[in-house]
Formats: sequence, C-alpha cells, structure tokens
Amino acid sequence: MMLKLLVSYALLLIGGAFMTFANAQTAPAGTLAKDRPILVIMTNHARYPSRTDTTGLWLTELTHFTDVVEAAGYTTVFASPKGGAVPLDERSLGWLYMDKAARKHLQSPAFRARLQNTLPIAEVDPSRFGVIYFTGGHGVMWDFPNNPDLRRVAETIYRQGGIVAAVCHGVAGLLDLKDEQGQWLIQGKHLTGFSDREELLSGMKSQVPFFLEDRLVSRGAKYRKGWLPFTSFAITEGRLVTGQNPQSPKAVAEAVLAVLAGDNLAR
Repeated sequence: MMLKLLVSYALLLIGGAFMTFANAQTAPAGTLAKDRPILVIMTNHARYPSRTDTTGLWLTELTHFTDVVEAAGYTTVFASPKGGAVPLDERSLGWLYMDKAARKHLQSPAFRARLQNTLPIAEVDPSRFGVIYFTGGHGVMWDFPNNPDLRRVAETIYRQGGIVAAVCHGVAGLLDLKDEQGQWLIQGKHLTGFSDREELLSGMKSQVPFFLEDRLVSRGAKYRKGWLPFTSFAITEGRLVTGQNPQSPKAVAEAVLAVLAGDNLAR
C-alpha cells in the first residue's frame, strides 16, 4: 500500500510540469446565454465501505474550477443530490493536494456556509443555467448515478443548448444521461474521467462500487486518458467537457469558457 502511494505521489509531482488539453471536435459558435449562472454539483456521500477516513468532495475540484469561471465574470450556484451540507474528502485536505487559494476558501465563513447550504437537486430549475459542472471525490460514485433529478436537470440543460462538464469521478454523473432519441448521451463521444490505473494507484480499488473507466466504455464512450496518470488532461467534444483527475479542473474550466465564447461549440 505504501509503495503504491509513494508511486502515486511521485507521478503527481512529475505531472505538475505537464498539461494536456484535447479538443475532440470543433465547430462554429452557437447561441448560449452568457448571463446564466453555472450550476455546480457536489456529493453528499461521506462513507467508504470499510475505510475509517471519510470521502466527499475533493475540494480543489471545486475551487480550481470556480476560481477560473468566477474570475471570468460567471456566478456559480452550489447544489447536491440531497441539498444541505457537503462533506469534504479528508485526503483532499492534505498538504500534497491543497494550495494557497483553496486554504483561503476554507478560511472564509461565506464559503463554508455555501458548502453547508447547497440546493437539493430536486429543487433546481434547469432553465436558469447554461452550464452544469459535476465535481468529484469518491463519494459521487454512490450518489450521482441512478439519480432521476440529476438526470433531469443535466439533460434539460444540455438539450436547451447548455454545456455538461465534469471532472474526475464526477464524470459518473454523465453515465445515465440520454439524448433526445433515448440513447446514452456519452455513446460515441470522446471523453475522459478517473482511469482504472489511477484508481489502482490511489489504493481504492476495493472501495469503489465500480471502475469509472470501465463503466464509461460499457456505455459506448470513446474513452481517452493522459499518457501519465495524475496529470492534467481534458477533452472537449461539442458541449460536453470532461477532465480526467484532480489535476484537471482548471483545464475543464478553461474549456468551458472556450465553449461559452464560441471557440469549441458543436451542435
């Protein structure tokens, strides 16, 4: 176990020097309302099957994304499957993963209040939003799939011309989405998400209910991943934007902004 963690940490540090950004498809700009807020979805699930530490939101997968889009002038709305408090993954708060900006957010009473008072997804009106973004953390593997309200909101945003974005395990939020013909939305689409190799290196293979990469492929997705694990990698295909791991939320945010600007929008 210790060897796996040391290997994981080494690859993480190496990966900081690299960033891969892939555009699977480009097309002329369409029409998206620039004044609509971005809906950010987080988990309510905190328990592993047998570990004593807790899971939950991987904090920087939230802050690295929101820092970019909010700096560009967009507002964000926090929501979760049940609403209310969002647990924080204990490991995500360690020195290896946190940065100065994330620590500053944690010290903000206003930010902590937002995490304690997220909207329940059942109460979200999707017509208000131009983007939905699924954050990660292992908790999402339990409460993102098989959630009819999450599916309703995400499908509506996408069908009204909005963007569906996700990072790391948050890509599990895309598994149940269907297009207007009743086919899996991700079928035949180039995308990424937390890889089987990264799951093994993280030491969590015995804890997760399924391997995300395998499930994406079984839904017909054209799964891709970066050459090195735990390095930034994001893919844009039309109005679908996905990032591979905790190193990828900034790339996802930048890709979302590019689609909103009409640089990579496919209908």
